[in-house]
Formats: sequence, C-alpha cells, structure tokens
Amino acid sequence: MLPSCRPSSFFAGRLRRAYHDQRWPGWQVVIGIETHAQIKSRQKLFSDSFTSSLGEVPNIHVSPFDAAFPGTLPKLNQECVDLALRTAIALGSNIQPRCSFDRKHYFYSDLPSGYQITQHYAPIALGGGLLIPNRDSPIRIKQIQLEQDTAKSTFEPRTRTSSIDLNRAGTGLLEIVTEPDLRSPEEAGAYVRALQAMLRAIGASDGNMEAGSLRCDVNVSVNPIGQPPGTRCEIKNLNSIKFMQFAIVFEVHRQRALLSQADAVVPQETRGFNQDTLETFKMRSKEEAPDYRYMPDPNLGVLSIAPERIKSTVEIMPELPWVTRIRLLREYELSEQDADILLNLDSGQEHGDGGAVAYFDRLCKDGPSVNPRVVFNWMVHELLGRLHAAKLTFTDNPLSSSQLGELIALVNSAAITGTSGKLLLREMLADSSSALTPTERARSLNLLAASSEQLDVSALCAAAIAALPSEAAAFKKGHKNVLNKILGWVMKESRGRADSQQVRECLISLLH
Repeated sequence: MLPSCRPSSFFAGRLRRAYHDQRWPGWQVVIGIETHAQIKSRQKLFSDSFTSSLGEVPNIHVSPFDAAFPGTLPKLNQECVDLALRTAIALGSNIQPRCSFDRKHYFYSDLPSGYQITQHYAPIALGGGLLIPNRDSPIRIKQIQLEQDTAKSTFEPRTRTSSIDLNRAGTGLLEIVTEPDLRSPEEAGAYVRALQAMLRAIGASDGNMEAGSLRCDVNVSVNPIGQPPGTRCEIKNLNSIKFMQFAIVFEVHRQRALLSQADAVVPQETRGFNQDTLETFKMRSKEEAPDYRYMPDPNLGVLSIAPERIKSTVEIMPELPWVTRIRLLREYELSEQDADILLNLDSGQEHGDGGAVAYFDRLCKDGPSVNPRVVFNWMVHELLGRLHAAKLTFTDNPLSSSQLGELIALVNSAAITGTSGKLLLREMLADSSSALTPTERARSLNLLAASSEQLDVSALCAAAIAALPSEAAAFKKGHKNVLNKILGWVMKESRGRADSQQVRECLISLLH
C-alpha cells in the first residue's frame, strides 16, 4: 500500500509511458533499476569500524572482521536497521516481521571473505512504490534489502598492479529493487531523482552519486510493441543520472540493431559503461542464483522486527518530500515551480538545524509578516544569487534565518530601500563574522532611508541631469527608457536611500 498522502492527482501532466517513443518507433523499452544506497550511519553494517568518506587515506577504517580475519564474527548495526525501516515506511513497503541474511559467494580481490552478506531470500521489506512526475501510477518496488559493500580495487596501468582499499568494505547498503515498470531514460532519471530526495529527507542516505554513495544497476530489454519483453541486459555501477540515461539510450539502439538483424540478445549479459565513448561493453554473462551459491549466514540469526519498533519509527518519521511540496503549495501559496526550487535546493543537505525548506519555514514563521513570495525572492533570487556568484552552495550560506529575516523586515518597513537591502546583503555576506545586527550594520553604512527633508532629492536629480547631458537630451526627444540610467545615477549617489518613485517623478518634472 502506498501512503495516502500521495494521491495520483498530485502530479500534474499527462501519463508518459513512452510506448511509442519517436526515438525507436515500433519498439518498447522495459527498464528496471537496482539502487545501492550507502546508509548514513557512522559505523559499518557488521562491525564497529567507522564508515569512510571520499578522499580519505586508504585502509584506516578497517576492523579484523572487515578484513575477514579468521574467527571474527559479525554484529548487526541496529542504526542501519532503523534507517532501512524508515525507507520501507516512506516507500509504503511491507516490512517483514522476520528477515534473515545470506552469503552470496563469489571470488574477487575486493571481497576479502569470498562472500558478501546480503538478504537474498528473506529481505527486510517487500512491495511499495514511488511516484514520479508526469506519471499517474507509481514505480513499483519489488524489495528492499540490507547488504554490506565491497572494498575498492584500483588498477595502476603503468605498473600493471591493483591496490585494495578496505575502507569501504562492510559499509551498510540499502538495495532497492524496482519492478520493470520504467519505459524511457527520462522516467529512469526521474525515478532516481525522486529516490534521492526521499532518502535524503528521511536521513537514510546522502544520495551523493558523485561520491559513490548511490549507485545504480540498470536492467534494459527491448521488444517489438505487442510482443513479450525481450532478454534483459544489466548495466552495472552507474554513478550519474546523466550517464545512466546515455547508457540506456545506447543499449536500446544496440539491442534494436541485433533484433532487427534476427540476432538474439545474449542471455542475461552483464555490461559496463564507458563514460568517454558513451557506450556499453560486455563484462560477463549474468550469473544466476546457483552460480553465487547462496546460503544462510550461520553467524547471523533471524532478525525479528516487532510491531512496536515499526510504530516508534513511524512516529519519528520526518516530513516526506511529496508532503512538503503539498504544504508549500497550500500553506504559503507558492507556485509549483517555486516549491520545486526549494525542494531541489541542496536537497537534504543539512544547514544548521535543517535544509532549505526549514530555512524558508523559519523566515516565514519567525520573521517579518511579509508575503511568502517576497521572502522566497529574497532567499532564492538575492541570497542564493550572491552565493552562486561566489561559487558557493546554499549549504555554505553563513547567514542565519534571523539575520536575513531582519534584513527583509527593514526593507518591508521602508527603513531601507530595496536597493540598499541588496547592498546590505552583499556586505553581510562579505563579513559574516561581524557581531553587528543588520540594523546596526545598515546604520553604520548610512543606508537607513532618508526623508525628503534629510535628503535633497531635487538637488540630486538636477546634479544627475547635469552629469548625464546626452541622456537628458535623449529623454526630451522621446527616448523614455533612458530615464532609468539617470535614475540609477541618483540612487547610486544616495546609496539607495532615496525613494525611487519620488526620484522618478522629480526627474520627469525637471526634464519637462
């Protein structure tokens, strides 16, 4: 059962199933995705070793169990189980009251023990689904399972040697497997983005594909429309949505070419993806369960999930992205585009005591009584625009919501003009360590709006006309737009303190 908070009418747009995709007329594409998400736990799945981050010194987060020393035993990390339960609840999956772990045997240099502990036969959750935009039915989830990650193998072509880094060995993973419900590269990309946002929102994974904490194996098959699905090929270890879509497109054309020539697609083939040529290549024939010699792990008993544990997890579940989107639309009357911008803005990345949406909530609820649209403009267009110009993300934002809220209140109360507010924002970002409040800083910069008695607007306008004689002459000849340049001169000289409407009226009066 999917949560009732996700009605199919929520997403606008027509159902796009891509049965008649113009890129491959007459053919149907069938896609399923296996996603491996690194669990956001400080410790590994079966040991007390810390998980590692990208760029760390190799082999510093390794316990004897991670290195498969004889006699070492696994101990299940319950935090990983709790985050798996959150994921299952968010996807509307059926949590299994009893699940178990299996050993998946294969021999490779990045697997010290010769087997991987996973949940092949009795996963922690079954079923569920995830809605994506422009589609009125969910992408069905087949199962969710816990498993441990392998080590990292690096090949050095010059010396023709391989190095093994065990930092990643044993890190907890969530494997989320879909049914073959996807029908285009775009749907596949939308699914992974939606899954990323959900995992980040509930704190189960940071979903960072560039850092390797979210990887996808994509199963692709092609068949003539009206015929049964063809033989699928699995493309392994895709760590970019863009490359995943390129890989799907190439694989569709490759399989079409084979089928058009009456050649069979190699059964259950596993393929890799070359990011330089944007082509898939054969890795090996796809193994079946007997090839992996699955067996129950004798050192790990049955994991029982009590109903009370599920209930307590439900009670602490954070707001899910689709619920947040509905709330932004209804509570603040934002447009769908603005709501999506907030949801996508450093999605799930922590900033203080929350992400971008939490920052926006605090601005609207604890800040000045201002139209939420005005707050959105200051936060996204002005603040984020300044950060982007400095090549920073919202996560790097040094201003608290109370500081930005006070700035917005100054502009809203006409204590400073909008132009002065932008200047004040720039100064606050340039010297974020200052103890001055926005009001004190505005006073020190002489930005507080001046009354007509304090500021001789007429004199400033006359000086602007004298300083820009060609623009003044052009205005008198009917070129009305040139007035903005003269007005800008006045605003610059007054440091934004003059009222722009009053200045405009004064200039028009003097130029006539």
